[in-house]
Amino acid sequence: MNQTISINVLLADDHPLIMTGFGMALADHGVRVVGQAGTPNEVIKKYQELMPDVLVLDIRFGTKLTGFDAAKEVLGKFPDANIVFLSQFDQETLIKESYRLGGRAFITKGCNPEQLAVAIKAAYKGELYFLPEVAQRLAQLAIRGDTSPQCQLDAREIEIFTLMAQGLTNVEIADKLGLSPKTISNASQTVKEKLGVHRAADITRLAVKHGLIEP
Repeated sequence: MNQTISINVLLADDHPLIMTGFGMALADHGVRVVGQAGTPNEVIKKYQELMPDVLVLDIRFGTKLTGFDAAKEVLGKFPDANIVFLSQFDQETLIKESYRLGGRAFITKGCNPEQLAVAIKAAYKGELYFLPEVAQRLAQLAIRGDTSPQCQLDAREIEIFTLMAQGLTNVEIADKLGLSPKTISNASQTVKEKLGVHRAADITRLAVKHGLIEP
């Protein structure tokens, strides 16, 4: 038996089929999708127009701006906005940033509609919600400390590491950043030593894990 629809949601994702599927499924859980947005800029505009109870926001769009960018602007104008972040990937970096920005929940797109509905209802009440696997990841992170590249490298080293992970050579990186190959060679060696990775495949895998490059 369907529950009474009482929570209005703005759903933001750049895949129409995902939005349609979630919208239909959520209706069975007392949640009504009152609007959809396909870009970060559209998110901001639609949020102001509709003032939904909860914003379900994809993190990655096919644009330069991300869901995080949209969330920052929405929360800047509406500090009490209830945001549930949605992501295809579950890198620790994305999880941490979702909650750090003020999100109520981080949900993977592989979840079932019931889990998403539970997260939306918690957000509607102003509560935080954690999928069991997300809570476990965060607990492990708290115990062992943050070993992500973002915490171990400075801004220039992150830039070099990301280009290394994309497969660029030292000469190509030097040309791209306007630095000498010798400088890049020294910096890349420092990056490898700090992170404890030396093989190209491991560098790429680490960058993907922490959300610095797309899989």
